[in-house]
Amino acid sequence: MPSPVAPPGWPRGVRPPGAPGWEESAVPWLLDQCPADYRAHDVLRRHPEVLARFAAHHVDAALEGARAAYAGARRELRDRVDPEVLDAALRALEAEGARLARAAREVALVEGALRGTRWRPRL
Repeated sequence: MPSPVAPPGWPRGVRPPGAPGWEESAVPWLLDQCPADYRAHDVLRRHPEVLARFAAHHVDAALEGARAAYAGARRELRDRVDPEVLDAALRALEAEGARLARAAREVALVEGALRGTRWRPRL
């Protein structure tokens, strides 16, 4: 039997799909992508596919929010903070946007694996 393969971009700390205990390793990682209060709901721990769907919605909304903040930051803050503060804030939003985009891709991979998608090693 071939060993389980994780696709490029698979999140660190989550076992490859098909490996023993991989779904159990995905749950804490998915919870890390969600608001902290999601940890209080046992149903999300018991149903990783539901958790993955909710995580996808949350990360997508956060990414949309970061993009909106970036788009409006100069207009909304130019008269309220010094230019160097605004530039630093925009750099922070760029970094957060990149992190959220990466998280969205990773959540999509985990959700796909929970639905049965498997990957093969490329030669």
